[in-house]
Amino acid sequence: MTVPRRDLLRLGTAGVAFLAAACSRAARQVTHTPARSSPPAAATSSLARTPSSVAATRTPATTPANPVGPAVEYAHGPRSRREVALTFHGDGDPGIARELLAIFAAHRAKVTVLAVGRWLEGNRQIAHEIVAAGHELGNHTYNHLDIDNLAADAAKTEIERCRDLLVTQVGSAGAHFRPSQTQYATPLVRRLAGAAGYGVCLSYDIDSLDYTDPGAAAIRRNVATTQPGSIVSMHFGHAGTVEAMPAVLIDLAARGLRPVTASQLLRP
Repeated sequence: MTVPRRDLLRLGTAGVAFLAAACSRAARQVTHTPARSSPPAAATSSLARTPSSVAATRTPATTPANPVGPAVEYAHGPRSRREVALTFHGDGDPGIARELLAIFAAHRAKVTVLAVGRWLEGNRQIAHEIVAAGHELGNHTYNHLDIDNLAADAAKTEIERCRDLLVTQVGSAGAHFRPSQTQYATPLVRRLAGAAGYGVCLSYDIDSLDYTDPGAAAIRRNVATTQPGSIVSMHFGHAGTVEAMPAVLIDLAARGLRPVTASQLLRP
């Protein structure tokens, strides 16, 4: 039987429309996993916040030059690969940061540092050292204020001031944005992050609680709950984190889990 060319064209058009609709539905799948709340940098506790409406789609984790709409919030990456992302709040004594960088190098681990802007401004070489070692920098606001409870203009300034400092120091705004003093960003903060150029708002599903200085053994136990695809929240500026880190990395290796940057973890 011969099918007229005009009918073939109609069939091809319908197939394309069907595939486009299927892709659109897939892009709306949620990959958000609730976890414990993130602490302020210099506090021993903070109130947990209920996650806002999050559409964490499985998209590339590189920051688009002109993202459309709010940043997408991720609490973890794909569970199908034996990789994890160790993410560090960048603040505190730069000497402690350099001790951690040496440990990462010894274990061939790559990490993501979400830097506080005022810390970068007060330690102008540290950003270059982090990037030169093959690690990833991101934006953790300028002053580390309670961003979810700031007015829109103040929150916008916190995001953009750190972004601009990163561009000045290392030539890039950083791959991701992490809200300060909270685990989950509000819809407003995600919109502001997207408008500032960040496609990804980086949450986490494992909290090491190292900011409470519970001791190396406790930090190690907390990180031991890591699963494939986990994003782990940790902090520079705490001696206990340095003490725990070799054992943490050995434990991950024993379980076949490889520490990679957040961008590597969230790749398609």
